[in-house]
Amino acid sequence: MKLVWGILAVVAAAAVVTAFAAAYTVNEVEQAIITQFGKPVGAPVTTAGLKFKLPFVQVVNRIDRRVLEWDGNPSDMPTKDKLYISVDLFARWKITEPLQYFLRLRDERSAQSRLDDILGSETRNAVAKHELIEIIRTTKGRTPLRDSLLTDDELAQDIGALLPIQKGRALVEQEIFAAAAEKVRVFGISLLDIRFKRINYNESVRPKIYDRMVSERRQIAERFLSEGNGEAARIRGNRVRDLNKVQSEAYRAVEEIRGVADASAADIYARAYNIDPRAAEFYEFTRTMQAYKDMISGGTTLVLSTESDLFKFLKGVGPEDSNAPNQHPAFSPAISSKVGASEE
Repeated sequence: MKLVWGILAVVAAAAVVTAFAAAYTVNEVEQAIITQFGKPVGAPVTTAGLKFKLPFVQVVNRIDRRVLEWDGNPSDMPTKDKLYISVDLFARWKITEPLQYFLRLRDERSAQSRLDDILGSETRNAVAKHELIEIIRTTKGRTPLRDSLLTDDELAQDIGALLPIQKGRALVEQEIFAAAAEKVRVFGISLLDIRFKRINYNESVRPKIYDRMVSERRQIAERFLSEGNGEAARIRGNRVRDLNKVQSEAYRAVEEIRGVADASAADIYARAYNIDPRAAEFYEFTRTMQAYKDMISGGTTLVLSTESDLFKFLKGVGPEDSNAPNQHPAFSPAISSKVGASEE
């Protein structure tokens, strides 16, 4: 009896193990290929749910059915105008024919390697057929912004200007996509999209590009500096001109005021002379005394002719001329003591 129960237990355990080995599940994000001794058997399983296979003989090979990512490594490549650039590309792809994919590639690692080869090669070919501006600029119809600091002459010399393009980066991406999609289709892969992630200058040409940018900025800076120097010279010239104008007008005003003052003084003198004849003699006397004061100082010696008009107030005058101003005691002895005269 115990033997019977033992056999039944072994049979039950074998049945459970066989059932677990025969049953498998496929979820919504994967599909399966059943292989027997390494060869695919039957059609690919593309629906989710509980499935069955021959236990211990057949093997379930699961394949992802989601949109997958390919992100290539940046690589240096030359453009048509012989400029080396570093291109970083990414793409999205999907397994649409799992049986073909399994037969040609087996797993995702092999698929990524094949995409590296195909997409890298097509990118290199496309870049080599186009100039740098075609790859940098987005589309043909986009109007590039121009530097507002540039003058019409600088715009005419194409300083800071961008060359016209025939295609643009979007069309170059489409060319790479079209060429690569045909080549990856044989592997049961559908290429969904491809984009440039980054385009940068190679280290060898980057200093030259920067030098050109610096040169263009320096031209604009020199133009501003020359315009500033010209404006400063114009302001200084206007300042000198205005200063000379103010000085000349001030000098003219001074001379006019002085002329009016002299005319007024002469008029006052003339009217004074007409009122009293002795005023003319007194005026002559006071002006002569002022001239003495300006000419004579300590230790001064004058040599004058007896006929000099200046000397007539210094030489002695006879007592009969009682009206002569040099008879005034305030000046005659004091001045005559300092002056020596010679008569000719």
